[in-house]
Amino acid sequence: MSCAILAISIRLHDGRYHGEGDWPPSPARLFQALVAGAGLAGPLEACHVEALTWLEKCESPVIACPQMVNGGKVSTFVPNNDLDIKGGDLSRIAEIRTAEKITRPRIFNGRIPFIYAWPFVKDEQGDRRARVVCDLAERLYQFGRGVDMAWAWGQIIDNESFETILAEYSGGIYRPSGGGRGKKLACPKPRSLDSLRIRYAANSQRFKVLKKNETVFSQPPKPLFADIAYESPPRRFIYELRERTSNSFRAWPLVGASKLVVRLRNGAVERLKKALPGLDSEIERVLVGRKANGADAGPLSARVKIIPLPSIGHTHADRGIRRVLIEVPAGCPLRADDVHWAFSGVGIDYETGEVMDFILTPSKDEAMLGHYGITDGSGARVWRTVTPVATPNLATRHRPKSKQARDNGRNGKERAEDIVYTAAEVNQALRHAGILTQSEVIRVQREPFETGGQRAEAFGAGTRFGKAGLWHVEIEFDAPVTGPLVIGNGRFLGLGVMAPSQPLKGVYGFQVDDGLSVAPQPVEIAGALRRAVIARVQDVMGDWVSLPPFFTGHEKDGLPAQTEKNPHLTFVFDPKTKRLLIVAPHVLDRRVSRGESYLRNLRNLEAALAHFRELRAGSSGRLVLRPVTVDRDTDPLFAPSRIWESVTPYQVTRHTKKIGAVEALIADLRTECRRRGLPEPQVTIREAHGLPGTGLIGHARLIFAVAVAGPIVLGKSRHLGGGLFAGVACYMESPSPSRKGHED
Repeated sequence: MSCAILAISIRLHDGRYHGEGDWPPSPARLFQALVAGAGLAGPLEACHVEALTWLEKCESPVIACPQMVNGGKVSTFVPNNDLDIKGGDLSRIAEIRTAEKITRPRIFNGRIPFIYAWPFVKDEQGDRRARVVCDLAERLYQFGRGVDMAWAWGQIIDNESFETILAEYSGGIYRPSGGGRGKKLACPKPRSLDSLRIRYAANSQRFKVLKKNETVFSQPPKPLFADIAYESPPRRFIYELRERTSNSFRAWPLVGASKLVVRLRNGAVERLKKALPGLDSEIERVLVGRKANGADAGPLSARVKIIPLPSIGHTHADRGIRRVLIEVPAGCPLRADDVHWAFSGVGIDYETGEVMDFILTPSKDEAMLGHYGITDGSGARVWRTVTPVATPNLATRHRPKSKQARDNGRNGKERAEDIVYTAAEVNQALRHAGILTQSEVIRVQREPFETGGQRAEAFGAGTRFGKAGLWHVEIEFDAPVTGPLVIGNGRFLGLGVMAPSQPLKGVYGFQVDDGLSVAPQPVEIAGALRRAVIARVQDVMGDWVSLPPFFTGHEKDGLPAQTEKNPHLTFVFDPKTKRLLIVAPHVLDRRVSRGESYLRNLRNLEAALAHFRELRAGSSGRLVLRPVTVDRDTDPLFAPSRIWESVTPYQVTRHTKKIGAVEALIADLRTECRRRGLPEPQVTIREAHGLPGTGLIGHARLIFAVAVAGPIVLGKSRHLGGGLFAGVACYMESPSPSRKGHED
């Protein structure tokens, strides 16, 4: 069956909107306005009820709305409904006019309509109901508050025509977000119409007179709507730097990223000014960030971003700039197609009039975007700069500039202050860039993190950014972040461009801050952790998706998964450090991560662990958790050591017959070490006993001939908290991992 679009367009008479709360106005407001218009002549007709009930069940609409600015606040003073204390004398109403009411309209171009577009299956029944909704749109008389007088019209069009309308629309486009990201807007859902009718009936009976002349006020029930997440994604255009003569790639030097952006920006500005006379102010504001007279103007959210994309993704990549990404936000007053045209074919330096040796050519190749975390919606937790971040450098600015200090250079204390200040400035830069995901670890340094990069100071030559304020940055977030990620004071001039770096760690740690019982049970806590992770992964993947054995440890038929065939997660509670650990199979088996499906499982795991802060572990307590990083070089569970001690009881995988408990434990431990690729150790049993329903368990010491790196988790219960060992040489009773990290 073919699909069509039911598009309802609305115009307000005054170009002002007084409705409070959401922007753009939610589809629920339009639905209520349609119901109000249909009910002007009395009870709703049967055909109107049928059409509105059908509209409730349609997919959430796409919304197009004009750009707005907040108007000035207007204060009015109205009666506060206390006339009874004045004996009901209307002449004294001025004495109770004390309730202040503040309104602040949103002002926009009234010639640009709001558009709400519902997709629907185009058949005889759907087409008939859509036409009835179009007729109801003709009856709409207000949109927002009572003062927002409006009129509307509906039309049924095909998808191609609708996309053409959106491409030419001068305003923001908001689409429903499948991943739940974005602002929440109320949308009609089944029974929304019934809830409005119930609310209308209850409104007419708000006051009830009881016995003894007592009047009771009852609040009418709220209407029933669904909160749907909406995103307003920017339009993105990719360009390539091509030689004029040979049409081959032209590689611009990495350290000249800012100069390249300025040249391309100036070229696009000049072309737009010639093509769109009278719009100089808007062009300067969204491309340069200032008015035509040089003053700062406009919200940053409306600025066009010019993002250089150095060649990365391979060890031997030279990091030359061969591609540029132009991002036109939904709030840009210029049409995205006009901006695209302005950058296409730029090849003249308008400052000098010199013809450049390359031309900016539009491209459809999106392969490089994947290296910057743009095309893959799963995001990444660890990001590193490709071009350095420009910061205000407050530490150096507030330090006394004595001649002796300049001659002697900075000491260790001053360098440490620089790092602390810079880390704080990076957090502020994230907020300015609209990144609300919290950072866990921030590292700053002058040197590049990857081979082929350049020191941060080199990017300041010929720009307004001082060397002291340029830093390479690595950020680890507490949840995945999607690209493009560009931060800092130079984010509109080619600086602060970041790329994902090894987003999959394989070990995820959580510190128990509170709620642990006096005698916690490691196996019980590990089991509760496993159940919580499975539930959270199910939410990420969807209720109707069957989870792979990677998470559950069971095959589809319910039997335990064989580790060698279907490796799965290991859940551990370390009672000495009060930490929970989730360890991926490739870390436990000391192998590289394998295959795309395996990596997809790890990405889903990272998404599920975002904002995981509480675990209910039965008798072991209601645990308050805090994510922590694991340093494999120093952590007692991971650092190399010759001697390893049991932390949680070891359970034998197979009890050897006709020998004692101690000998059975020793034999089973040696077999397990060989199976896991570890050298055969010398085993000393500290404790051994049988447990009804479980089997032989015990504690042991393993002594290897050479130092062995962890983690070492062995035995039958290895995936559920049993058989955990820790290195003796570096074990600490209660380490306190830091939530924030700074390194130079």
